[in-house]
Amino acid sequence: MELRHARGTLALDHCAVMGIVNRTPDSFYDGGRMGFDETIAHAEKLAAEGADVLDVGAVKAGPGEEVSAEEEARRLLPIVEDLATRTNVPISVETSRPEVADAAVAAGAGLVNDVGGLADDELAAVCADTGAAIVLMHHGGQVRGRPRNPRYGDVVAEVAAELQALAERVRARGVPGDGIVIDPGLDFNKTTFHSLELVRRLDELTGLGYPLLLSPSRKDVVGEALGVPPEQRLEGTLALVALAVAKGAALVRVHDVAPTVRVVHTVEAVMGLRAPEAPVRGLWE
Repeated sequence: MELRHARGTLALDHCAVMGIVNRTPDSFYDGGRMGFDETIAHAEKLAAEGADVLDVGAVKAGPGEEVSAEEEARRLLPIVEDLATRTNVPISVETSRPEVADAAVAAGAGLVNDVGGLADDELAAVCADTGAAIVLMHHGGQVRGRPRNPRYGDVVAEVAAELQALAERVRARGVPGDGIVIDPGLDFNKTTFHSLELVRRLDELTGLGYPLLLSPSRKDVVGEALGVPPEQRLEGTLALVALAVAKGAALVRVHDVAPTVRVVHTVEAVMGLRAPEAPVRGLWE
């Protein structure tokens, strides 16, 4: 399986690791920690650790102050432009604004990570015109806020139906099927029980026929499962990564690339999808 994007293709015969590069000063985990040069250095470090995609975001997806399109572009575009000259790793931009996405692809991005659930159909047109791949996330109506007692009859079935509908909308605007990724949107208008059920039944979503991205990194689903703050959620994140790989996820989006790559490779070795890197035990004469 390959994902076509504006800069080429991304092989998905193994689970790809998407490294998070935040330009959001109010991010729940690492916001405001790095200036421009530090952000570039961090992104290059993630690439060196094995990231298959670098996902650059400039607006917090959760609660926070409104950010204008101009400010989002000011934060985002210089990073994308600089990174595009430094690495061959595909760059994704997390945005729901067509004008920002268009400028980001022109600056060197290949994918658009839309956490807004196609709030503006023109985003699909931008992806069709530029050849950018699009990630479609289920948010259940909640992006810039906190969930308020969300209710589902069957959360997996309802998320699957919404993702299928989103995929059909972007295909109608000209985005090819091999340029679409789906994301169930853990935590977004979901209780922890909903998010855990989505992971438990993830194979029902991978059966929709599109590459599936899971984004568990240090989220509340991990924190509430363990009763720990974001800085103590690495092990729980890696547990969800392992389950996602075993259930057929095509990509995982994380802050911590090096340990995630090791987990992905180990699970794939167990599944027979990847040969061991250095098998010598018992193989000598």
